[in-house]
Amino acid sequence: MKVEKKVICSLNKCYSISCLDFQEEHCFLVAAEKHDPCYLFAENGTLLETVWKEPGGVMSMAPVPNKEGQFLATHKFYSPDDSMEAKIVIAARRDKDNWEVRTLCNVPFVHRFGILRRGGADYLLVCCLKTGHEYQNDWRFPGACYGALLPSDLDSFDENHPLRLGLIMDGMLKNHGYSKISHGGHDAGLVACEEGTFIFDPPAVCGAKWEITQISTIPSSDSVLMDFDGDGKPELGCISPFHGNSLVIYHLDEHDNYVPQWKYSRPEKETEMIHGTWTCELLGKPAWIVGWRKGTKDTIAITWDAASGTYTCDFIDRDAGCANAMHFINKDGKDIIIAANREIDEIAMYTVTK
Repeated sequence: MKVEKKVICSLNKCYSISCLDFQEEHCFLVAAEKHDPCYLFAENGTLLETVWKEPGGVMSMAPVPNKEGQFLATHKFYSPDDSMEAKIVIAARRDKDNWEVRTLCNVPFVHRFGILRRGGADYLLVCCLKTGHEYQNDWRFPGACYGALLPSDLDSFDENHPLRLGLIMDGMLKNHGYSKISHGGHDAGLVACEEGTFIFDPPAVCGAKWEITQISTIPSSDSVLMDFDGDGKPELGCISPFHGNSLVIYHLDEHDNYVPQWKYSRPEKETEMIHGTWTCELLGKPAWIVGWRKGTKDTIAITWDAASGTYTCDFIDRDAGCANAMHFINKDGKDIIIAANREIDEIAMYTVTK
């Protein structure tokens, strides 16, 4: 695997990344964790516009379906100890460097969210790291997940007219991990917390209940599901524990129980605070992109090697401190990875070739 790196921008505590269709082009967004901007980039890494200059605190972003130049984002989640005023906002472009930003809903401690489609409808799944806070490192109030049907037109929502959320599940300590997956032919959310890993299926029909399936009891900061070895069954990848330094892939045994298959072999003191995580097809193979923010602060791509019957790791970057990463195939058919290298305030683009 050959990796060519290009630094496209400097952004203090850069953190969240998302794709966005803009003026019929494939673009992407990068936003900051602290009181800093959100930028819109062309697919080739050219900075196009500043979406906002502050308040920041952006943990997640997602494009609004069928709405070009419109996306949802978290605001004011600055840390687990400073997120009581966190919310989800709607950002919609009105003109060049002129984006309207309105409140969709106020959700204290909202950390991750996703837009999931099932049965012709879009649903919002909201994951809160915790539900209360009184002092530093206070974890007495476990997190929760909330949901709502997401209307196709969001123009009526603002600070005084928020979207109403319904509780789906509570009692989720350190509810940190979320990824969008395909499950049963529709979108679902994969959620990770101290109690384990759960699949959240949106209602089969409007008005029905969400379906929750626990697939693991292993405490996890982030989890992924992907069939790495091609046997038709998805492996479970876990970063453990919360903001942890253990990277393990589990395989389904004959009784459909997840058992350890592989563990990243580097000393855990070198892989502290594993955080960046993204699954994709990289050079035509299922891959898990992982980065950690302390220790050696490397970013790697994990793939299955059929010839040796085990997993291999290729380095994407070293000493970068990646907080989040994203992959796409550009218009020239090349594999591109975008990384928010938070620990060095760097937005980087990697072109990956064989």
